[in-house]
Amino acid sequence: MTRLLIVRLGSLGDLVHALPAVAAIRRAHPAADIDWLVDAPHREFLSLVPVVTSLVTLEGRSAGAWLAARRTLRLRRYDVALDFQGLVKSAVLARMSGAARVLGFDRAALREPAAGLFYHDRIDVGDRGHVIDKNLRLAAAVGAQAEPIEFPIGAVDSAAAAEVHRRCPAGYAVINPGAAWPNKRWPPARFGAIAGVLRQRFGLASVVLWGPDESHLAEAVVASSGGAAIAAPETSLRDLVAIARGARLILSGDTGPLHIAVAVGVPAVALFGPTDAGRNGPWHARDRSLSRYAVCPCQYERRCRLPETQWCLSSIAVDEVADAVVQRLS
Repeated sequence: MTRLLIVRLGSLGDLVHALPAVAAIRRAHPAADIDWLVDAPHREFLSLVPVVTSLVTLEGRSAGAWLAARRTLRLRRYDVALDFQGLVKSAVLARMSGAARVLGFDRAALREPAAGLFYHDRIDVGDRGHVIDKNLRLAAAVGAQAEPIEFPIGAVDSAAAAEVHRRCPAGYAVINPGAAWPNKRWPPARFGAIAGVLRQRFGLASVVLWGPDESHLAEAVVASSGGAAIAAPETSLRDLVAIARGARLILSGDTGPLHIAVAVGVPAVALFGPTDAGRNGPWHARDRSLSRYAVCPCQYERRCRLPETQWCLSSIAVDEVADAVVQRLS
């Protein structure tokens, strides 16, 4: 087996959770070409993954973008393509690659069961447990061994990270208040209160991350922190990796920066509402996940159907999070 294709288009957290499987495939096939088909917005992150030979970018949703990706993939003549996404879209793209074998999850584990129609082989990975384990079981179909679990993310030079270290010489935690799904966001004022706890108990400043259209969330956290938090400079994904690597802790909801930080070894306290911490949460046994998933009426929905004051994460109190932070850092 000399040429393999990984299909995992997004999102950022899901790409991170696929890394241990891809690292395991690289250990099993050290001389093989391993390419990764990814959506254009996430190419920057995967450029930091040294076990990948080359990236094939899907530039958009248009027919032209699909045909351009197909032309590139067909030239590579893959022995096998592995679909780690489980959607009809990703399965079709895997089949369009022209790979001699296309592997994907069995029906029980697919997000869209019709995707299974495009696979040559459907691998029984189970529908429970962490998504990292599920991905590793798919990788086992090409001879990969699960242990050790590795997140191969390369070193990054970052002026933004250097600025953070200059402003926080005694060390810092990272707070990430944003999320693409509104019901994954904890109230900014509560993040600000935890920044106060981090300064008082551990002498740590808090650096508040923000992405596109999220600067107001960072400003609200800083304003409610009593001077314990600063807003991060504008960051790229490369900057995010570098800033995370220097942190003593990350506090975040279920979103990409959380999973990147965990992947580079940062202790975590994670807040879960509409998504399952057992499936998507930090995998390290010492990390703390505070979850309302079991009682959430809007599981895996982007917006909560309850009034704003009653959405799932609003029931997680500051004291509960403070206790988790103290436990994790102690």
